[in-house]
Amino acid sequence: MTRPDLSRLLDASEATWPPARMIDLPGWRLRDGAGGGQRVSAATATTGSPDIAAMIAAQAGLGQAPLVMIRPGEDRLDSRLAAEGFRIKDPVTLYLGPVETLAVAPPPVSAFQVAWPPMRIQEELWLEGGIGPGRLAVMARAEGSKCAILGRSKDQPAGTAFVACDRDIALLHALEVTPRLRRGGAAVNMMHGAAIWAKSQGASWLAVLVTRENVPANALYSALGMSPVGGYHYRVK
Repeated sequence: MTRPDLSRLLDASEATWPPARMIDLPGWRLRDGAGGGQRVSAATATTGSPDIAAMIAAQAGLGQAPLVMIRPGEDRLDSRLAAEGFRIKDPVTLYLGPVETLAVAPPPVSAFQVAWPPMRIQEELWLEGGIGPGRLAVMARAEGSKCAILGRSKDQPAGTAFVACDRDIALLHALEVTPRLRRGGAAVNMMHGAAIWAKSQGASWLAVLVTRENVPANALYSALGMSPVGGYHYRVK
């Protein structure tokens, strides 16, 4: 089983966490995030030397901050943006693991697959973690197979996550555990539940994106045996 490369994984990430629309300009692809966060609002370069001023103006036209995703191999653009006063924001690591290994049955009544749309309690758990209507709209836009994972701990709703497939890759997004029930295994159980669902959809790989500063999440994915396979960072004006 050949591991997908970073380019394929980033394509799958966008397919499962899509912007409201994409706008192609000379040298740039812009994303209209419609309030769904920076991943769906970032511009990416389509040529080696795109016009930075044109990108700034186009982002302003969308009512968005000048934000660029810098992927591996874009060192020259990274330096140009730094010289223009763009600062680094939120370096991200992408973790990947084989579904077959991760699809371990969690304890009884600890993780449930909820057919889309999510339950009200899941929306409330997401909102508690800062994931509001704009990001829920991103989830709703995702095409193809998807579901919401509900985690329980101590006989209470403890957490939620969104998982969607793009061919043989499942991406898990928006994993949240309520603070009062953290460190009780809910996140691990939801990851296993997501992998079981992904396996049922024919996916071979489960991936997740996490900021480097999120120490607990990085530790979680490493403990599950998932491997870091690359990443990116943003530059914001």
